[in-house]
Amino acid sequence: MNHKINEVMLTALCAIVLCACSAGTVSEDESQTGSTGDTVSLTVLAAASLTDACTELETIYEKGHPDTLLTFSFASSGALQTQIEEGAPADLFFSASTKQMDALDKEGLMDSESITELLENKIVLVVPSSSDKDITSFEDVATDKVSMIGLGDPESVPAGQYGEEVFTSLGIQDAVKSKANYGGNVRTVLTWVEEGSVDCGVVYRTDAVLTDQVRIVATAPEGSCRKVIYPVGIVKATEHPEASAEFIAFLKSDTAKKVFEKYGF
Repeated sequence: MNHKINEVMLTALCAIVLCACSAGTVSEDESQTGSTGDTVSLTVLAAASLTDACTELETIYEKGHPDTLLTFSFASSGALQTQIEEGAPADLFFSASTKQMDALDKEGLMDSESITELLENKIVLVVPSSSDKDITSFEDVATDKVSMIGLGDPESVPAGQYGEEVFTSLGIQDAVKSKANYGGNVRTVLTWVEEGSVDCGVVYRTDAVLTDQVRIVATAPEGSCRKVIYPVGIVKATEHPEASAEFIAFLKSDTAKKVFEKYGF
């Protein structure tokens, strides 16, 4: 009889231990996403000039959407276009120019219906705050006042493409090209001007207003280049189309608009 009682007690004890272990086990999904396994991670490839605004928006959005994690990758729009073409993981593309967005759309890599022209910027000529070279216009770049100008590489940087359009419209592109030092993105050009490594540089107005180490001396003449439009859209290869669409809706909201305006858009 005692032998049978011991067997019953042992069986009950094993059952208790198994239940405890089961209760303490967390699935792989739950360990990565909290408690439900429903957290969505969105990768947003965004133009370098959007760095500050998007960094602030990331905090705001994640606070209001705890089940969504945003990962931003900032670079020149041309470089980001290439990444998407080569199959890099991405859910959304936020470009500083319609050129790169249109190219990807024609290649069938974007959800055409999702593409939204969200922001507008301006192209400006900036000089170091301490500059005494009396540079006051884009035309001055072709004169002896300027020995070197910082420009985004027109092969991949929209700001460089816009700048090239401005100088071509003014008939001084060849003279400017002989003085140009080309950067991989617009923030690199801004840094050169801040440091005084170049006499002047072409950047977006939103970049220039972020620092007191440069002065805006001219805005691109009306009609001298295409409008600086920032489109955003969903990459067709995304595995999270609904979450991506929800984030675009947020970017169009009054909350996001105030943040973009804060940074000069």
